[in-house]
Amino acid sequence: MKSLLFLSLSFFFLFGDEAADIVKKLDENLRGSTIYIELTMKVVSSGHERVIKLENYAQGSEKSFVKITYPPRDRGITFLSLDNQMWQYVPKIERVIKIPPSMMLQKWMGSDISNDDIVKQSSLVEDYNPKIINKKENIVTLQLTPKEDAAVVWGKIDLEIDLNTYTSQKDTYYDEDGKIVRFFIYRDVQKYGKYYIPLYWRVEPYDKEGQYTEITLQKVQYDIDIPHEYFQKSALKRFSR
Repeated sequence: MKSLLFLSLSFFFLFGDEAADIVKKLDENLRGSTIYIELTMKVVSSGHERVIKLENYAQGSEKSFVKITYPPRDRGITFLSLDNQMWQYVPKIERVIKIPPSMMLQKWMGSDISNDDIVKQSSLVEDYNPKIINKKENIVTLQLTPKEDAAVVWGKIDLEIDLNTYTSQKDTYYDEDGKIVRFFIYRDVQKYGKYYIPLYWRVEPYDKEGQYTEITLQKVQYDIDIPHEYFQKSALKRFSR
């Protein structure tokens, strides 16, 4: 009986270690030590389309600076995420606005992306406990549940990950009641040095047929030197121009 119990516990911990290792590699692909991205976002809702272009500078999961470059009416709007806090600067009114944690699930610029997504506030490694719920050839499905003290907005997340590249093919997000909220679908995985990243992302709300947001990454640079000035509150105005 003791031998059987020991084997069961050993299997559990080995499987847990494998899940944690997969999430760590996935997270490293998404972030690197630093990352700079230029992307285009197309928002489709009720037959209308809107295009937004932006630049994103990020260091780890705690520091992120975003600047909108298109359309002209929104050009220069900036966002800063620092130490689990988020600010926005709007040039037209010359105001810096602090975005409270209660608004992290709000839509960002009318898209299906949330404020939490755009600043990459939560870390898959630090904030969630992973477990493997399915494995078929090179595709593994992980379920992430929040750690007890994690400041996250999702009840759980299911990830379908390609172990050849450690990139996700599809993410399913659930609210705190276990109801599906949305899907992230990824395509066109490309390699940058030692990192892999999908260049096409599609976000689909679960209960809104015909509504979606497409994200296309045009430029990606990993492990570059990003001036520390980008991660200070003064950056919101300074780099808005």
